[in-house]
Formats: sequence, C-alpha cells, structure tokens
Amino acid sequence: MALCKRGAQCCVTTIMRCCYPFKDVSAVSTYSQMLAYSRISVLSSRHYSSSQGKLGVFQRANDRCMNILQQRFPQLYILYTTFVKGFRLMVHDVKETKRIRMKMLTESVPLRELPYHEMKTIILFRKDMIKTIPLIIISIPPFAIFLVFALMCLFPRQLLIRHLWTPQQQQDFQRLYHEQRCQHRDDILKGVAWSIPHVKVWTLRSHLLTLINKMQSGTHPSVTDLHAVRDVFSGIPLGLSDMDWGHMRLMSSHLLLNPWLPGFFLRRRLRAKALDMLYLDQALDTLGQDRLTDTEIREACYLRGLDPSSLTTSQCQEWLQQWLQLSTQLTESETSLLLHNMVLLTVNYPRPRG
Repeated sequence: MALCKRGAQCCVTTIMRCCYPFKDVSAVSTYSQMLAYSRISVLSSRHYSSSQGKLGVFQRANDRCMNILQQRFPQLYILYTTFVKGFRLMVHDVKETKRIRMKMLTESVPLRELPYHEMKTIILFRKDMIKTIPLIIISIPPFAIFLVFALMCLFPRQLLIRHLWTPQQQQDFQRLYHEQRCQHRDDILKGVAWSIPHVKVWTLRSHLLTLINKMQSGTHPSVTDLHAVRDVFSGIPLGLSDMDWGHMRLMSSHLLLNPWLPGFFLRRRLRAKALDMLYLDQALDTLGQDRLTDTEIREACYLRGLDPSSLTTSQCQEWLQQWLQLSTQLTESETSLLLHNMVLLTVNYPRPRG
C-alpha cells in the first residue's frame, strides 16, 4: 500500500513537471502534498463526522492551505479550482441528463419537444460523451490511469471536456476553433456560386446570383434575401440529399466534424447536426430570446457560427434575432440552409456603417 501511494505521488509529480514547467520546483511537491492532505482531510472528516469542532478545524486548515496555494502558486490554484468546479459541473450534467432521459421515456417526450435548456443539455452532453468515451476505454487496463492523466495534461483541447478547461483555455480554444471554421468560408461560398448553373428554376438562379454578388461586395444579407433562395437548399444542388461529396466535406470541416468519412456517414452527420439546430431554434423561439442571459446569448451565437468576442451584447442579440426569423420558417427538408447560414450570415457581420 505504501508503495502504491508513493508511486501515485511520483506519477503526479512527474506529470506536473512535464506539463507545467514552473520555475519553482517546490510548487510541484506542494501540489502533491495538497492532494495527499485533501485525501487525509476527507478520511478524517468522515471518521469524525459526529464532532462539529473537529470538522471546523479541518475546514479552517483546508482554507488556510487554499490561501497559501493561491498566494504562492496561482497557476496551480487555477488548475485545482478549475478541476473541482469542472468535476461538479460534470456530475450535475450527468444527473440532469439522467433526469431528462427518464422524463423522455416515462412521458414519451421526443427531443424536439423539450424546453430549450433541457434540449441544450442533452445535445452538449452527447458531444462531451463522444470525447470522453475514448479516455474511459484507455483507462481500463491496470495502471493505465497514469497514462490518461499525462495525456489529459498534454492534450487538454482534444481530450478534456469544456468543464475542465481553465478560463484562459476556454478563450484560447474558442478562438482556435473559430479560426478553423473561418478557413473554409471562402471555399463554401465558391461552392455555392459554382452551383448556380445547376439551379433549374430561373428565378431561384437569379436570386442566388444576386445574393452571392452582395456577399462578395461585403454586404450583409437580409432575412428576405436568404428566404428567397430557401428552395435551392431543399433539392438539387445544395439539399442534404443531393449535395456532392466535395461540398459535404467542406461543410463537415466547417462544423468541426471529420471530413474524410464516406459520403453516407457525412450526409447522416450533417442531417443530424442540422436537425438538432432546427429543434434548438424552435425551442429558443418558444422560450424567447429575452429569457437568456448575456452569456447564454453569446454562447448561442458561437454555436451558430458567429464569433461574439469582438461584438457587443446588442449586436449579438440583433444577429440572433435575424437567425431565428429565418430558421423558425424552415422545414426539415430545408435544414441545409441552416448549415449554410453559419457562413452566409456571419461573413459580413456586423453590417458596415455608412
């Protein structure tokens, strides 16, 4: 048992030295001691749970250690608090998802009829689980948990869910993801422009050509402009059932999905993504945009392709209102327009001031 405890402490120390090169090496040993002290405090508090005085002693000692860690090693304090808060949020999401799933089963409520916040919880939890399952599989063999800890520290963006990111990591990763999305905007617009000759109805072809010319001139399209071309995205050539593999690959890259899957899987994932967004928009329209906080409004804009970091809250509200005006009028056969709106409605926003 003593060898196991010493091995675990050495592993934590090695990971921290490799992943977080602090100038003061004693920070690593302090962090290891804090982990050991936290375990002793928990065990002791359980043993003496009947004595409120001793619990108060342990609480004061824990607060004192946290103050020392915050003052002397602020980076370690941020990591520690981020992990604790993130773990609590993760447990809360698990419980909330279980409750919502039971509600869907017992009351026969489909996903599209859930309230906005419950539907958002289900969709984001599903995304987190896709990232978490490989880690769980890797950690099954004996002592593989140490390798998992090392991988989590070395590749936090790829392996950790959003709850376990520090505030700085959340900003950096969000900016990085948006830059990756922006890399494919021009190619997607070119793909839409190249599809114009394949539109059989002359009026639709004219409206689509006018829309592309406006966007290439730097004009932000209106809801009316996009509504006029909605039929183009329900059939040939830009509907989800008729889109060619090259354009599907571009759309998948823009949505941060794997673009190298076979065409059948690409089409299926794009359709699932579009339906989730359509149902989420319908639930948000039912709830009302005014019921969202400023943070939730920015999160909703980012989820739909807009970078809110350089925009004011009023600009985010204006853009989200434009999005909902269009999306709530679409049917399931026209959801391809929702995916393209992540480009069409964001490239030239905000509107240029005359």
